[in-house]
Amino acid sequence: MAWFILFIAGICEIGWAIGLKYTDGFSRLVPSVLTGGAMLVSIVLLGIALKTLPVGTGYAVWTGIGAVGTAILGIFLFGESTDLPRLASIALIVAGIAGLKLTSSV
Repeated sequence: MAWFILFIAGICEIGWAIGLKYTDGFSRLVPSVLTGGAMLVSIVLLGIALKTLPVGTGYAVWTGIGAVGTAILGIFLFGESTDLPRLASIALIVAGIAGLKLTSSV
């Protein structure tokens, strides 16, 4: 269950990272409130997951999910680069996340 909670926390991290783009420097109320809410939910769920998971593994997976998801959505939503080195770097992060999950004893 902790891994599922951590996954949802990572999804919320993607939400707030992408949300930052829409807040326009926190000058737009609705995107700012939604982004703040996603931040809060993300960190609370991370804390819950870390009651069971090792902190290094949990935090690395959480940030990895956020980084990969944000990079992928940046490509689709904002037309960010899809050059080979960028995609290879995203793949390396995914490999790292998988490796941490596979080697975790929890």
